[in-house]
Amino acid sequence: MLKQRIITALVLLALLLPALLASTAEPLATFTLVLIAAGAWEWGRLNGLGMRGALRCAAVCLFACFLTWAAHWAYHPPVWVWPIAGGLWVLGGGALIRGGVEAWPRIPRMLRLIVGLLALWATWLALYQAKVMGTNFLLSLLLIVWMADIAAYFFGRAFGRRKLAIHISPGKSWEGVWGGMAGVLLMALVWIWLDTQYPMDSQSLFTHLQARGWPFLLLATLFLVAMSVMGDLVESLVKRSAGMKDSSQLLPGHGGVLDRVDALLPTLPIALMLMQSL
Repeated sequence: MLKQRIITALVLLALLLPALLASTAEPLATFTLVLIAAGAWEWGRLNGLGMRGALRCAAVCLFACFLTWAAHWAYHPPVWVWPIAGGLWVLGGGALIRGGVEAWPRIPRMLRLIVGLLALWATWLALYQAKVMGTNFLLSLLLIVWMADIAAYFFGRAFGRRKLAIHISPGKSWEGVWGGMAGVLLMALVWIWLDTQYPMDSQSLFTHLQARGWPFLLLATLFLVAMSVMGDLVESLVKRSAGMKDSSQLLPGHGGVLDRVDALLPTLPIALMLMQSL
């Protein structure tokens, strides 16, 4: 299993790095389009569709992304996109977690499918737009989720006592959440300093947030970490309802695409919503 995880991670990194470092945003948009389509296929399967139905979900998601690409929304997004996406995540995600695993099947399947595909589409658009804004800016968004996950894992293993949501994700603890927040806040401070010391192609999200003052940076960063946890919990809830451990086996050793991007689904749109308010 460990060997599979390492090989898969190295292959993904070899494909992702050139797209991340490209001078234009289109290579990353193309690469992530494949991942988002795979995530849409997984979403259909998690919601009880067969192979054909799941492939239709992937096709619908691809069509929506291509329409957005043709309309140049990554460069000039409508002002309503990120407030609506962020608001739906805050309200809808909170309601789902309060309802628990048992409430998920009671939601009409068509509504579940539509909302999930919209979430995947918004994540792809957010990645595309963030890359347009600059590689340094995009990396600061991605590292919020990655650092929160890494710090939460080690803090949870070392100090975890109180379960966060035992019926949804038994392995998560409140201590892990606090550790993830502490890790991201420390990273934010270092990144702000690096932005002042070294020439970058763009400012990081943290430097943009700090321009509104240190209290705003603190609250916004903690909020983004909390939303990354919510994304993880929502996907765990859906998998438990479907009786599945992983969203698929598309990524050997890692599970499915949704297993790797679940925390990004709310975090990226909400980060751009916060940027829009600056």
